[in-house]
Amino acid sequence: MNAASTLTTRLLTEQPRPRGIADWRYAHWLAVGTVCLGAFLGQLTASVTALVYPALQRHFGAGFAAVEWVALAYLLVLVALLAPVGRLSDLVGRKTVYIGGFAVFGLASLGAGFAGGLGTLVACRAVQAVGGAMMQANSVALVARGVPERAMCRALGIQAAAQGLGLALGPSLGGLLVEHASWRWVFWINVPVALAGILAGWFLLPRTRRPDAGPVPRALPRPVPRPRGAARSRRLVRSDPDGGRFDLAGLLLLAASTTALLLALSAASGLPLPGWAVAALVLAAVLCGLGLVRQERRAARPVLAPGLVNTPGVRPGLAVSLIGYLLLFCPLVLGPVLLAEAGLPTGRAGLVITVLPAAFAVAATAGGALLPRGWSDVARCRLGAALAGAGLLGCALLPAAGAAAPALPLLVAGGGLGLLLPANNALVMRAIPAECSAVGGGMVNMARSLGTALGTALPVLGVHLAGPVPGGRAVLLVLAAVAALAVALSRPVRRR
Repeated sequence: MNAASTLTTRLLTEQPRPRGIADWRYAHWLAVGTVCLGAFLGQLTASVTALVYPALQRHFGAGFAAVEWVALAYLLVLVALLAPVGRLSDLVGRKTVYIGGFAVFGLASLGAGFAGGLGTLVACRAVQAVGGAMMQANSVALVARGVPERAMCRALGIQAAAQGLGLALGPSLGGLLVEHASWRWVFWINVPVALAGILAGWFLLPRTRRPDAGPVPRALPRPVPRPRGAARSRRLVRSDPDGGRFDLAGLLLLAASTTALLLALSAASGLPLPGWAVAALVLAAVLCGLGLVRQERRAARPVLAPGLVNTPGVRPGLAVSLIGYLLLFCPLVLGPVLLAEAGLPTGRAGLVITVLPAAFAVAATAGGALLPRGWSDVARCRLGAALAGAGLLGCALLPAAGAAAPALPLLVAGGGLGLLLPANNALVMRAIPAECSAVGGGMVNMARSLGTALGTALPVLGVHLAGPVPGGRAVLLVLAAVAALAVALSRPVRRR
């Protein structure tokens, strides 16, 4: 028992880097590289999963609506855990939680590869999301802790490039693994990356909490009252500075309403559920949604912050963020189905679909340099949304008989989304008061995750209702119309 307690204490106590590494003048770039491993792994698993849907349907004899929960389970758990894991990291230490995230993610990936049933695979993906939340909740904070201020922007840009690389590599790697090995290798490929992340985190990350730091206080002293002009910002998030209790009830209601809604949508997409269960799910989604609205109006630290959502420019910006990730991930799920109907092998289909996230990654990191210097973020949003809509409309109208036909419109759509989303995020964060930036950033991440979940569920619904090719083309036409809505929602906001 004493040995077990000693081992647990040692694992939960952050260890400093070796002196030779800590004293090196470029040691902070080693820490950035470690964070990039987690960023790469998180986006890789987000984009690689869509390529295994047909193989999972054949192997488990399940429908498309059941197989999609391999992705939805991951996304729902990730949305629910990002905020509480961030609070846990303040208590235990961000380095410890980040390394633990690699361990949980790697073990869950190993179990997913050995899964003997679809339910076991979905459960392993949910556990995988626990590890993903442990990494994502700490990545930016670890960069901020380990990098000098003068190198902060460059370090965050490198992290974004690692995310883009994982997003772009996922479809092509998944297609090749499914075609030449097995769908199980799509999950096993995460294990060596997770092991590398554990070792790199242990030796290269600076510790974020010293052993003698003591417990984190549950509540900080209330600040001195602000001037009258700052009262409006304080009402947006009533206790943002004072360390109030975490809104666990709001988080549970959000997770329950979202899960019930997606389950009902899956039932409409072919998931075998009795009628009374579907009605109960719809009723639960409505009741939990109403309870969430009431809870967020009365909570001290609301998850959604209604006052902040009503700030001019925030609500349309969050809607555009959700739309952008809906437009990004819907073709990743729908593409393999349409290309398989056109007779393309899985490996070649993966290479074609890679064009979309690759163009997104390039445009997100370097696309602004190609535009006129005086262009505003609103103009970039409108251009990006228009290009994304044009590309998706081209995918709907052009035949998918060859690799070149869908690749060009996917390139246009991905480039447009790469212009749209960074500019929209800048508009949202500019409209949010500085003292509410952490809550605002959390809501942007939540909108992104919900858009990804809807982008996974919508193609399944279209394919189930109208068949692979007609339903897929109908979904693409709907996405083009939604992109036009994003153009209309992107408008300048005068900050008060």
